[in-house]
Amino acid sequence: MRSGSGSGDDALAVRVQIIGRAGCHLCDDAEAVVAEVCGQRGVRYEVVSIDDDPALADEYAELIPVVLVDGERHDFFRVDAVRLGQALDR
Repeated sequence: MRSGSGSGDDALAVRVQIIGRAGCHLCDDAEAVVAEVCGQRGVRYEVVSIDDDPALADEYAELIPVVLVDGERHDFFRVDAVRLGQALDR
């Protein structure tokens, strides 16, 4: 699991999770979008591998990357930066 933050403040709660796996080019693309959008807003995110969690693998293996915002599924396969920004601004 990796974490990122726009502000560097570890006290902030993680609002965005990217569920993916190593070697997934769409996961890398999703992380780039999430890092940019979260960085602009000072929002923390983390990357979680389905390879480390069988329950996540069962739920999301066919959808990765999956982006969760505040614990709710927001996007999968491709992440729309504008839509993610709007969700974080709520």
